[in-house]
Amino acid sequence: MALLALFDLSLVGRADRPALEFEDADGGRLAWTFGDLERRSNQVAHALRARGVGAGDRVAFQLANSPAIVLLWLAAAKLGVVLVPINVLYKGREVRHVVADAEPMAVVTTPADAAHLPEGAVAWMADALLDEAAAHPDTRPVVDAAHAPTAASPMALVYTSGTTGASKGAVLTHGTFAANALALVTAWGITEGDRYLAALPLFHVHGLGNGLHVWLASGCHMRLVTRFEHERAPGWFLDYRPTLFFGVPTMYVRLLEVPADQARAIGDALRLCVSGSAPLPAAVLEAFHARYGQVILERYGMTETLMIASNPLVGERRPGTVGVPLPMTAVSIRDDAGAPVPPGTSGELWVRGPHVCDGYWRRPDATAAAFVDGWFRTGDVGVQAPDGYLTLEGRRSDLIIAGGFNIYPREIEELLGAVPGVREAAVVGAPDALRGEVPVAYVVADATVADDALLAAVRAELASFKVPRAVVRVDALPRNAMGKVQRHLLPPWSPPGAP
Repeated sequence: MALLALFDLSLVGRADRPALEFEDADGGRLAWTFGDLERRSNQVAHALRARGVGAGDRVAFQLANSPAIVLLWLAAAKLGVVLVPINVLYKGREVRHVVADAEPMAVVTTPADAAHLPEGAVAWMADALLDEAAAHPDTRPVVDAAHAPTAASPMALVYTSGTTGASKGAVLTHGTFAANALALVTAWGITEGDRYLAALPLFHVHGLGNGLHVWLASGCHMRLVTRFEHERAPGWFLDYRPTLFFGVPTMYVRLLEVPADQARAIGDALRLCVSGSAPLPAAVLEAFHARYGQVILERYGMTETLMIASNPLVGERRPGTVGVPLPMTAVSIRDDAGAPVPPGTSGELWVRGPHVCDGYWRRPDATAAAFVDGWFRTGDVGVQAPDGYLTLEGRRSDLIIAGGFNIYPREIEELLGAVPGVREAAVVGAPDALRGEVPVAYVVADATVADDALLAAVRAELASFKVPRAVVRVDALPRNAMGKVQRHLLPPWSPPGAP
């Protein structure tokens, strides 16, 4: 199924129903029906076509949450355009790589973020594009059958870094996204009567492939906020009274600071809180239940596969697990030779289903390494209980997940290693009560190299969440006989003042 057929259940079938509200920077509140979304996205589609964009062309965007992303996404689905989301926190080096690899016709952005684009990249200002779109017809553009998107058509290139090289673009098709949305709407019982508070970033598949798509597929109402702000969040919940909230563990940690009376009122309206993108500590799940009267539903997914498993809507939400495989999903735990292991035995988690990506953009080598006989190798180590519940035990890679964002040590290590006086550098994740993990840099360097200079080198090129929390000086990095750094032998780090 192409995504538009799924979206039309709301864009056309629920045209008169309230769909979206958004508070702009000036405090004004936008409120649109699904019919408004249909007409406005048609105008954006015409504007894109007038700028020479057609089926199969790639267009990137680097934008904070706003209705502009929603309209751009719908317009692309109608034209068969392939979108390339870019993290709004990315800076020069990160943006340059995505743009150079994806080669989009243009990047829809803001004047501030346009400064991070590489020389020669075409920047389209989002506000100017929307202003231009307002002058175009609001009827749906006609796309001939030869160019109309199908389930196999790419919808997005979403970049996910690897530990041994530059970030790769996962090719996510219309069918990939549609299968994921249908599975989640079914498994989580989402209906047009729900109210969804959307605080996850729309450049990430958690907010985009889960949140945005279940909203459009189900026809529920959505309040979109620019970003999660823990100081304002209680007011949002009490005013909007959402029934649905999707978040990352960091958000739930912050919500534990809400006064008990407000928390109970918020919990009375909620029916489903979902957590993903990083492991949820059992203590947070228990504290949230005590404070809000809601048991957070933990689930598991990846950029390349979208959602894989979820604790059940009805049934046991088992702390420390990510639940059972979702509809249309096959999961297998394999040993190092690729053979299935018995229940209760640890191994690498392999997955297969219509929600898995088509491979990596222009990376046949990486695609061949990740797929075996139709199975995708996640690189995550886990165990499956006899009753199907999955528990993740670690990652084969050195991935660090801080507040739901992926951090791969190599790109930080390369920057640190380029600083004069640094001989070696290794970056690992350290436990953090708020963000789950934070990066810590271990360096072998001359005494003349200041810690502030090392951190500044990273801060100048990478997103703020990738800047190491601390620099630890060591005489040498522990290595095995083959010269590989043994990260687990590095001395443990804890923040100043920790017990």
